[in-house]
Amino acid sequence: MIGFAGNSQRLAGCQHSFCRGAALIQHLGFDERIRGSHHLYRKSGISERVNLQRDDGNANPYQVRQIHRVIMKYQLGMDD
Repeated sequence: MIGFAGNSQRLAGCQHSFCRGAALIQHLGFDERIRGSHHLYRKSGISERVNLQRDDGNANPYQVRQIHRVIMKYQLGMDD
């Protein structure tokens, strides 16, 4: 499964789903681009783009599901 040993500093103080989602997606190698309140993430070899938008410190529930779908579809962070 996905480990955060090298990213403990990034996750320190992240109590909200937006912060945790952003840290997770960056840990998986996605590049971030910020446009207004939208945080857009892309990764070479993955056709889907992940969009996160802060809503009172939390990501919207459909955006959390989007991250989950991308991780499962491409088996990101899975150990062989």
